[in-house]
Amino acid sequence: MLKRFLLICAAMGLLAGCQMDVNKSLDAANDLHTAATLSQEDAAKMGREAAAQLDKQNKVASKNSAYAKRLAKITKGLEKEDGLALNFKVYITSDINALAFPDGSLRFYSGLMDMMTDDEIFFVVGHEIGHAKNGDTLDAFRLAYAASGARKAAGAAGGVAGALSASQLGDLTEKFVNAQFSQKQEYAADAYGLNLLKKKNKDSKAAVTALRKLATLGDTSSMLASHPAPGKRADKLESMR
Repeated sequence: MLKRFLLICAAMGLLAGCQMDVNKSLDAANDLHTAATLSQEDAAKMGREAAAQLDKQNKVASKNSAYAKRLAKITKGLEKEDGLALNFKVYITSDINALAFPDGSLRFYSGLMDMMTDDEIFFVVGHEIGHAKNGDTLDAFRLAYAASGARKAAGAAGGVAGALSASQLGDLTEKFVNAQFSQKQEYAADAYGLNLLKKKNKDSKAAVTALRKLATLGDTSSMLASHPAPGKRADKLESMR
């Protein structure tokens, strides 16, 4: 296909002026192929890099802060859970959100912690671990990487996206943070969080009350953009308790 395109350009006397950057096009094709075959190991490595980039973009609570100490207390004993090595940080922001990267990096927003009890936060921790263990974060990372490759392809064709391809990691991080999970993935992650509450002898009702609190926020929470229908999910967990 590429060879045919070059021949057409040459025949038209336009080869020197073609807007297509061939090297970028090949890079974009490689990105799309890599996205489809991205291994857990590769995703974990890129996830660590993406988490580190996000840490630089946000105000991270110091280890001596009340938020960091509280989260450390809540997650004590979860340094390695279900074979996944975990690390936790808190972002100081009024936003309501939590994130899990493929490598086990979990990030919590202080706005979320302000509105929830310790057991409710523990449920959210379990929910995010569930996304990682169920492969949801890997799927989201693959899609985010494919999206960044598509942007590079657009840039190769002279599109606006060309300016964004120079900061591929930043673009990838943005795409991943804004990724949406399916309803099936959310239910499975909820069930994982609920089971973790039970496993650690915590109040299983916290799973339901955490989701009820999120449901009251409507669409004002960035967390709800990737975690749809918290009210319905709360109803489902209520029946599972």
